Amino acid sequence: MSIQEIKIPDIGDFKDVPVLEILISSGDSVELEQSIMTLESDKATLDIPSPSAGIVKELKIKEGDKVSKGMVFMTMEITADSDSAPAVEETVKEPEPEPVVEKVEEKQEVDDFSAGPAVRKLARDLEIDLTQIKGTGRNGRILKEDIKQAIKTSSSSEGIPTIPAIDFNQFGETETTPLSRIKKISGTSLHRSWLNIPHVTQFDEADITELEKFRKELAPEAQKRELKVTLLSLLMKATVVALKQFPDFNASLDTNQENLILKKYYHIGVAVETPNGLMVPVIKDVDKKGIFELAADLTELSKKARDGKLSPAEMQGASFTISSLGGIGGTAFTPIVNAPEVAILGVSRSKMQPIYQDGEFVPRLMLPLSLSYDHRVIDGAAGARFTRHLSFLLSDVRHLLL
Repeated sequence: MSIQEIKIPDIGDFKDVPVLEILISSGDSVELEQSIMTLESDKATLDIPSPSAGIVKELKIKEGDKVSKGMVFMTMEITADSDSAPAVEETVKEPEPEPVVEKVEEKQEVDDFSAGPAVRKLARDLEIDLTQIKGTGRNGRILKEDIKQAIKTSSSSEGIPTIPAIDFNQFGETETTPLSRIKKISGTSLHRSWLNIPHVTQFDEADITELEKFRKELAPEAQKRELKVTLLSLLMKATVVALKQFPDFNASLDTNQENLILKKYYHIGVAVETPNGLMVPVIKDVDKKGIFELAADLTELSKKARDGKLSPAEMQGASFTISSLGGIGGTAFTPIVNAPEVAILGVSRSKMQPIYQDGEFVPRLMLPLSLSYDHRVIDGAAGARFTRHLSFLLSDVRHLLL
């Protein structure tokens, strides 16, 4: 047996990620891949598994601390039969001084408050005066939650009334269950997007009769590859072609809202329902991949999302998002734009309908489309043209080659 330092593994491009929960204590026996802590990014929570089996000797962090890739967070006595992963570092001959997790506060000049660098940066970005906020942390330290509460209070005083508290027990029996962490985090993002973006939703339909025939023709080859080609794989390809035709939809406003940042990459976020809430894995470089490769990526990332094993990097960088409810039902809905993106495509269940063509009604498979967009960037005519062009592309797979 040996004592080894355990470091934070690759957690994507994030730095100074808050430790939401520590699931072990000194002296605990842990198994390989056992969840030992939970980190909180801007969009989701991330469980960190143990890279080895052994006994926890010393924890060097606590809940609320911030960690980054490569930081030593504990030492462990590795069991002889442990199948160690690469995240385990070299044997420690002698105990070394505990590394200080960054909690250094910016030097207070004439500031009459206590706040860390991340809180000060957030306040600067949101143009919040920290001298007007009462901290609820230790010794009056201002926390991010204090800033969020100040924003809520400010919003209430500026014309957005809060919903009054009601004792529902007076009407009958009730049960209170906490929201999942993912729902809490995504709820904040959705609320922010809804308040800041002037939403407009364009509804349309696409005739996918021929496209569905083509999808079924791919089934034998897909089966050989142990894949299933869904409509979403084809829809992503068609969407990228439409985005190239209408580049304003594959863009973001800059922070000053004075310039439009046109993106030359096509990373498509795909909303996935999970037991803990909605997650949005990102399929990178859709324009450079074939249908079978996209089908494989969708299968892999969707499974990771449902299993709660998506890394932060796998949820970053989307330039456009698709939310499909086709597997559940419905005729249309109004998806919320996933800021800082400027548009999102909603897809409902396709349905065979009688369509009047050449003097007679013929059965055609129609796909409902719901395109929500930021009206500061996209006007109604552009929204309608985008869905019309996308419908044209979906009506015949050969149109994707034009």
